Amino acid sequence: VIPPPVIHIEGYSEDSISFSLKMTTNIKVSGYVVNIYWTFDSHRQEKRTLVIEGEKSIQKVANLTAHTPYEISAWAKTELGDSPLSFVHVVTGGTRPVSPSLKAKAINQTAVECSWTGPRNVVYGIFYATSFLELYRSPHNSTTSAHNATVLVQRDEQYLFLV
Repeated sequence: VIPPPVIHIEGYSEDSISFSLKMTTNIKVSGYVVNIYWTFDSHRQEKRTLVIEGEKSIQKVANLTAHTPYEISAWAKTELGDSPLSFVHVVTGGTRPVSPSLKAKAINQTAVECSWTGPRNVVYGIFYATSFLELYRSPHNSTTSAHNATVLVQRDEQYLFLV
C-alpha cells in the first residue's frame, strides 16, 4: 500500500506559502503533483498546479492574496503507481484587499468597456459569462495590471462580469 505524502507548512506570509513534501515509506518517489485551490468571490474556484520532480521537496508559492484560505493537495508519483491524496489548509497573513468596484459599459454590440477601482501594482482577473453557472464553472477570462479593459462578447447576449 502506498501512503499519501506528508505536506508540512514551513511558513506563510501575506502573499506566499512555503511547504515541504515527503513520503514515510521506502518506495521510490519520482515526484509530486500539487494543486493549490482558492475561491474567488465565492463564485469561482481557482487552481494552480505544480509538477515537482524528486523525492523530497520544499516549495514556495508566491503571488497569492492576503488573508485568503488556500487548500493544498498533493500526491506522489512512485515506482508502484500514484499515492492517495493528502490535504492541508492554510490562510495567508495580512489584510485581504478590498474588492474592486466594477463598472461595465457597452461600447457596441460586441464590445464592453470594463473599468474598476483598486490598488496599483497588482494583477486583476476579469471573468465574464452569460449565466451564473457558466461564471462559476468555466467563465471567459483575462488578466491585466491596468484598471480597465475592453472585452469582446457575442452579440445579442447578456453578460455577467466579475473583477
